[in-house]
Amino acid sequence: MVWGFLAALAIAFVLIGLFIASIYNRLVALRNRYENAFSQIEVQLKRRYDLIPNLVETVKGYMKHERETLEAVINARNQAVSGLQQAAADPSNAAAMQALAGAEQGLTGALGRLFALSESYPDLKANQNMAQLTEEITSTENKVAFARQAYNDAATTFNTYRESFPPVAVAGIFGFNDEAQLLEFDSAAIADAPKVSF
Repeated sequence: MVWGFLAALAIAFVLIGLFIASIYNRLVALRNRYENAFSQIEVQLKRRYDLIPNLVETVKGYMKHERETLEAVINARNQAVSGLQQAAADPSNAAAMQALAGAEQGLTGALGRLFALSESYPDLKANQNMAQLTEEITSTENKVAFARQAYNDAATTFNTYRESFPPVAVAGIFGFNDEAQLLEFDSAAIADAPKVSF
């Protein structure tokens, strides 16, 4: 009788341990999924940031009197690069994600002003490099939007699972205390690719 009770108790502990392990493994998998989704955003944003100096160099020869606009684009790009580095280090850091969103909004605004000014320069509009860079930036903006949506979906799935019961009890024990931060832009304009016509 005592051995039966001890065997039942041991089986119960094993089952509880397996249950806790399955919750832990699911939390790890979901965290890895949202971190991987953020890395896809990072890849596309880095591609975008790498295109901007080429765009500025192409435009510089035509827009000699627009130095202030060109400097604003470069400064906004540098702020966005810094914001991305901070957010990539910890996607659960709300301040870093908000800083990235703000920097992206500033960069999109600066690029929008640059593209609007470029309309005044017919030779620039006809430049093949400008057309190609504009197309690549627009394509990258679309990829950023898709990657951002995938990231937000993965972050929401992680947060929902982490906050539900019984995972909420296990999450605290194993250090899953921080929720994944959504990457949201303040302006609807930044969520869409810039519209540029040549």
